[in-house]
Amino acid sequence: MLSLSFLRAHGRLLGFGVLMTFCSSVGQTFFISLFSGEIRDAFALSDGAFGSLYSLGTLASAAVLLWAGRLVDRLPLPVFAAAVLVLLGATCLLMGVAWSSVTLAVALFGLRLFGQGLASHSAVVAMGRYFEAQRGRAVSVATLGHTLGEAALPAIVVAALALADWRQVWSVTALILFALTPLILVLLKGQRARDAAYRQERQSRGAGSDRPLGAALRDPGLWLRLPALLASPFIGTGLIFHQVHLAAIKGWPLSLMAGAFTVFAAASLTTLLLTGPLVDRFGAKRLVPAILVPLALGCAILAAGDAPIVATLFMGLLGVTTGSSAVLLGALWAELYGVTHLGAIRAFATSAMVFSTGLAPAFMGVLIDRGFAMESIAFGSALYCLLASILALFATQAGRPRTILG
Repeated sequence: MLSLSFLRAHGRLLGFGVLMTFCSSVGQTFFISLFSGEIRDAFALSDGAFGSLYSLGTLASAAVLLWAGRLVDRLPLPVFAAAVLVLLGATCLLMGVAWSSVTLAVALFGLRLFGQGLASHSAVVAMGRYFEAQRGRAVSVATLGHTLGEAALPAIVVAALALADWRQVWSVTALILFALTPLILVLLKGQRARDAAYRQERQSRGAGSDRPLGAALRDPGLWLRLPALLASPFIGTGLIFHQVHLAAIKGWPLSLMAGAFTVFAAASLTTLLLTGPLVDRFGAKRLVPAILVPLALGCAILAAGDAPIVATLFMGLLGVTTGSSAVLLGALWAELYGVTHLGAIRAFATSAMVFSTGLAPAFMGVLIDRGFAMESIAFGSALYCLLASILALFATQAGRPRTILG
């Protein structure tokens, strides 16, 4: 488990991770979707049109992330992280003054790139790079920011929208991000010395076993594990994006879904704290095949029942998989390929994740439009989870990918 001595010894760096993952909430689906009604009304967009714009912005951000994510390997961490928060704040300002569908699409692109993509990316790369023996614990703590955002921000935004115009809420969000930016410099005090010590240690020990992105892409194990790592963001984003339709089909009030998010956050938080020590003890790659079992069970329950408890069970089990996936994604790439090129390798994985979250709303929307029942979509998602788990198990038994020459 996490110890107070660990938190005290690394409080500033861990605090930086929590801050960045919390700020990434601004670019997450759960946050943006809270404004969907106001946005659709302001720009006269249908559900499908807004979903298409959202997917377009997300897919474009995934493409840019492949390049932008590598910059964390080259730029000083305080410079990179501060730039991300400033640009995220600027994007929130653009969201608040967007005057056309084009500027709305640009704003959505920026929110997804700097929020969901680079804010989380900078935090998790830092944890993976500067922690080794306790990497899993560090990632667990850093990704608590995601859970804090999911637990607190929906209620705050709903209350804010009752008091102010949606554009004003986005403008205030921008000001908060700008105000938080100097805190990065405080939390990363001593970063130059930390990075110098890290590089000296890497040089003395030798980093020849660390693999660049090209070698990682030639590793079959990466492609065998990727479907499992993309399952939670794809399925979770798709079903949550269409939660209004899901609730209507099941006969659930929207308040039930809102309450289920609390269960989701609690399950995710608990799993975050438990998974980190397990990663440090057993290794991330050995745990990957098991992470989709809760989500598969949740999707099966969602497909089989309409009782109100089904919503709670599904969101809770989704939270279990989401929490464990966040920790494993933070530790896996460093464990498999080393930390020298961690930014580039994780940028590829994050880009694939962002791409999947952009594709999910449109893909599931098309299925709904063509008459597929939500129960059928949920059952298909459960089968996908089982297949992806089997592929990840093959990767685990295939041997160590570092033996591949790059």
